[in-house]
This record gives sequence, C-alpha cells and structure tokens, in this order.
Amino acid sequence: MLKITLDIIDFAKEQLLNDIIELENTKESSNLNYDRFKFKLAGLLSKYEVKRESSELFESDIEEKISVYLSAKKIEGLSHLTLKDYKLELRLFNNAINKKIREINSNDIRLYLSRFDKLKMSTIGKKLYVLKSFFSWLHSEEIITRNPTSKIKQPKTENLMGKSLTIEEIEMLRESCETLRQRAFIEVLYSTGSRLSEIQQLDIDDIDFQNMSTKVIGKGSKEREVYLSYKAMYHLKKYLDSRNDECDALFVTTRRPFRRMSNRAIEREINIIGKNAKLTKRLYPHLLRHTFATLTLNNGADITAIQALLGHASPDVTLRYTRITEARKREQFQKHFVQ
Repeated sequence: MLKITLDIIDFAKEQLLNDIIELENTKESSNLNYDRFKFKLAGLLSKYEVKRESSELFESDIEEKISVYLSAKKIEGLSHLTLKDYKLELRLFNNAINKKIREINSNDIRLYLSRFDKLKMSTIGKKLYVLKSFFSWLHSEEIITRNPTSKIKQPKTENLMGKSLTIEEIEMLRESCETLRQRAFIEVLYSTGSRLSEIQQLDIDDIDFQNMSTKVIGKGSKEREVYLSYKAMYHLKKYLDSRNDECDALFVTTRRPFRRMSNRAIEREINIIGKNAKLTKRLYPHLLRHTFATLTLNNGADITAIQALLGHASPDVTLRYTRITEARKREQFQKHFVQ
C-alpha cells in the first residue's frame, strides 16, 4: 500500500514538473508578461496540493548503504581510483540529501543535479552515472523497492573529438626535456599509451627488456601487455643506468630517501616539459595516451588493436580517444570506395 502511495506522489510530481516546463515554453512563444505568467502558474498550481517539505533533520542512513555498496563493488573488481571517485560523489550526495534512503525520489535526484548548473554536461552525466549505479544496486539487493534514478535519462553531451599532439609537437617535447628522467617519461607514456596510474605502479623488474614490453594493471584490475618503442627502450635504459639507488620503482624521486614517484609528482614533471616546449595546449599524461591512439590509428592500425592496447572494454570508448585526420579520411575513401 505504501509503495502504491509513493508511486502516485512521484507521478504527481513528475506531472507537475512537465506542466511547469510546458507553461514556460508557452511563455517564451507567446511573449507572456510577468503578471500574466504568474496568473497562469497560479491556475496550474491550484490543481495540486503543494506543501513545503519540512526542514526538520532526519537521521540519514545513506552513509551506511554507501559503505556496503563500495565493499560489493570492490569485490567485483573495481579499481582503487574508481572506488575513490564513487565514494567522493556519493558522499557529496549524502551531504546534500536530508532523507532516509527509502524516501528519496527522482525529483530529489534532479534537484541535487541541478545545483551543478555551472559544470559541463559531461561532468553532470558522470555524477548521474554513479547515482544510477548506486541505486540500481540497492534495488537489485532489495534494499529499496523503487529505483529513483530509473526514469532519469543521461544528459546529452557534445561529441567532442579527443585532443592529441601532432608529430611536430612530440618532437618539440623531446627537445625540451632537460633530464634523462623527463625524456624517459615522454617516451614511455607515448609508446605504451598507458594511463598515468599504470606507469606509476611499475617496477624495474616488470620491464621485459628482451621483448621490449611490460604488463600493466588497468581498470577493473585487468592485466594487459603494452609495448616499448626503440626510442622508449633507449631512453629508459639511459635513465635507469644513471640511477644509484636501490628502489624497485621504475620512476623515483631525485631526493633522498629515494622512493616511488606519486601520480601528482609525475603530472607536475610532465607539465614542466610542456611549458619548456612552449606548447599552445596544456600538457598532461593522458594527452599522450590520446596522442598514441590518434597517431597509431592514422598510421593504419586497426581500431580493435588500439582498443586492446589501451585496455578499453568497448571500441566506442576508443573512438572517443582518436581524431582521424582529413588526409587519412581521404586516403581511406580513395582506397575503399567502389566506383
């Protein structure tokens, strides 16, 4: 009986929301002034019983559910970084919602997301994705009887091509490196197309110098093999030969005590290289991953091979990483079009 009542309330709220949007559209098309619009809105609201929700504090049980959810996802194999992002997003949601988990409805979700109107739609979409995953899991575990996110669609985002560097810009980076470690960074990140976190976790013993390859642990704790170019091997060996520490990590700090570099430290070093090269765009590790994908594709590599090298579950994700040049499109047209 309670479920039916809540469904009716949700339907009424949904209908009211649609009526207000329709009235707003009418206002713009008919050039209604403020007084006439207010009069029509009052007439619309007269069909509903509108009450202000109490601001009385409730003892939220969301935090407890978040902990259980994250534990379940950890067992399923989600990476540490993904779990960290999920935890942050869900705690932001918990701090904003003053309700029991069973009382949260779709309008609460919409109201929460509307607070981020200054963020890009892609960022809001990521927030909604986490909430959908959370509430879908709660519903599948029968912790809640209704999934408040089921009726909310992912926002449409612009289909922007992934940014990448040109071959000339890669050469500019190489020439601007001031240390052996900087050059090794550029060559290894570009050659393997790996994520920053994947390279940061590598040890020297992980490098197969004979086969010029290494295995990295990607998202979902999935292992894959990536490859090092001759340039990458040459400059990595020069960097390793210059070290006199006993640290196992592939990339280490320059000051004692020598230890594995953090993700943030590597990002800073890459940013310095970009500034020295005087690039017109900001340099960050993931840009080299995009560049690897784009230049490899434009050089004739198969999209499925690039997908495997990047560790993507879907070729659709790989396509968002790449930018096919006009010359490459023309070449493919002339090669494959049937006259």
